[in-house]
Amino acid sequence: HSGDAEGAGHGGMDWFVINGFIEACKRGEQTPIDVYDSVTWSAIIELSEQSIAKGNMPMEFPDFTGGQWVWRKNTFALDDTY
Repeated sequence: HSGDAEGAGHGGMDWFVINGFIEACKRGEQTPIDVYDSVTWSAIIELSEQSIAKGNMPMEFPDFTGGQWVWRKNTFALDDTY
């Protein structure tokens, strides 16, 4: 797939992430990067701003899974499927 990824942004990595998402959806499978991963990454910006505003104090990180992270299958990142 390197030819497909060439020029796709972020050194071609964007193509692999988008392709992995589309293929998982088409197959009815769990996406490589799910909503919990995405919202957690997004929270880092806000939590960083809060920490800086409070003199670099540590901030409590929200558990967007409602405790399910303990049992949920780790699906982070792409594997050889894509």
